[in-house]
Amino acid sequence: MPYIPTERQYRNFAASNFQPVTLDAKVDEEGNEVEQEPTYKVRGYFTTFNEPYLLYPATRNWPAEYEQIDRHALDDADMSDVIMQYDHVGPVMARMRNGSLVIGTDDHGAWCEADLSGCQQARDLYESIQNGLVVEMSFGFIIASDEDGEGYTYTRDEDGTYHTTITRISKIFDCSAVGIPANPGTDISEMRKRSYLADVIEADRKAEEARIEQERIAAEQAEEQRMAEEAAERADKARRRRMRRARAMALKTI
Repeated sequence: MPYIPTERQYRNFAASNFQPVTLDAKVDEEGNEVEQEPTYKVRGYFTTFNEPYLLYPATRNWPAEYEQIDRHALDDADMSDVIMQYDHVGPVMARMRNGSLVIGTDDHGAWCEADLSGCQQARDLYESIQNGLVVEMSFGFIIASDEDGEGYTYTRDEDGTYHTTITRISKIFDCSAVGIPANPGTDISEMRKRSYLADVIEADRKAEEARIEQERIAAEQAEEQRMAEEAAERADKARRRRMRRARAMALKTI
């Protein structure tokens, strides 16, 4: 399973409802529509609940995997200062701390409403969304992991297909507008490569820790041996000194 609960995860969604917030049309006294300033607000869902989606299609060496996010997965998530970016990088377009980003949940999923008037890059993003150039959303999060267990469950069909449910998310970092969704084939390869490498790195780390521990124990044992030998040598010297003094005393009495 390519889940590492302590690492940041990303999911892209084709959010067809990710669009600008528009105002009701206004007309002047002559009935002509009055042009209004843009709201610079956008709204959309950055994830859905209890709706399975194909996370990894099947390959020759790996079965397909479907995933869904539980309706209550975000109940205890830290969403204290989520930010909005473009493709998860670059300038902050909106954030909860200053009130330009609002996040909520309902039975359909987790939604956000962002005011993109705070900087020029955000206003440019608004125009891209308004013109239909950016229509997808993604969010970055960490799956919960604690003494109660991992924040996901999974089952496996007879054909090997996985069905995973993310049950607990501990933190949401950002909800981002994305221009190009991840290529599924590339995503599979890279995610599984990272998962495999993570296992290799973890094994190497444990092996290195074991080696260091063995060296520490060996060094301690060598130090104890050296101290024991020095103590024995001191005891032997003291014994010889006592014997010399005893012989000297015996000669004096003759």
